[in-house]
Order: sequence, then C-alpha cells, then structure tokens
Amino acid sequence: MNSFLYYLTYGSALGSGLIAGIFFAFSTFVMKALAKLPAEQGIAAMQSINTTILQTLFGLVFMGTALISVFLGVAAWFNWSSPGALYMLIGSLLYLLGCFLVTGILNVPLNDALAAVKPESSEGARVWAGYLSDWVVWNHVRTIASLAALVSFIIAIRKW
Repeated sequence: MNSFLYYLTYGSALGSGLIAGIFFAFSTFVMKALAKLPAEQGIAAMQSINTTILQTLFGLVFMGTALISVFLGVAAWFNWSSPGALYMLIGSLLYLLGCFLVTGILNVPLNDALAAVKPESSEGARVWAGYLSDWVVWNHVRTIASLAALVSFIIAIRKW
C-alpha cells in the first residue's frame, strides 16, 4: 500500500483511540457521577454536555474519523491483496457501524429526547431514568467498537 493510505490508517487509529477514550470516560465515571445527582441537576448537566460537545474538537475528530474510515474501507476493498487491507476494512467497519451508526440511530435520539424535557419536570425525571440505562448501554457498545477499530487499524499498520 502507498504511504498516503498508511498515514490515513494512522489517522484513523488516532481518531478511534481519542473517541474510545471519551466514550470510556463517560461509561466508567461521567454517567455514574451524573446519576448520583438529583435528576434535575443530572439532566441539566447532560443537556449542557450534549450542546457543548458539538462545539468542540470532538465533532471534528468524530466526523473526520468516520470520513477517513469510509475512504479506507473503499481503499481496502480495491487493494484487497495488500498486507493489512483486511484489518483496514475491519477497523473501518467497526468504527462506522459500532461507533458512528450507533451514535446516529441510538444515542442521538436519546440525547434529543433528553433535550426536549425541562430538568425540573416529572417527565424529565422519567426520561432521565430511561436515559441513564439505555444511553450507557449503547455508549459501552461505542466504546468497545472504537477500541476494536483502534486495534484493527494498528494491526493494519503493523502489516505494512
């Protein structure tokens, strides 16, 4: 494979690792800390996180890694006989399906439902209780998928 694909794979490995770290933090302590707060405080904090995170470098890394993964998946397909192509494809699919797609079809709708409630309302407390269980489960999936993508991209690099 050419050096351009090598560096893109390296970039996807870094992006997957950064995203995995963020998701890992939420899975292991951020959501647990928010769950210990009264519902209205936990809701308000998560609503603030959800609006703030999109205005940070997170969005660039998250979307950039997805775009590079699409490119790498296609490149792996067309360079199938090259060393590392299988792992490049696996890493791309893990990131795109287990991280990007899960975020879009599962975590974002939960975030939207939480954004629609008033933190101090009984409806807010009800949504928050479901959010804490459902969102965290899918965040675990995203964490594992991002970590597995990272490993796959590293293996692809090692096979060069």
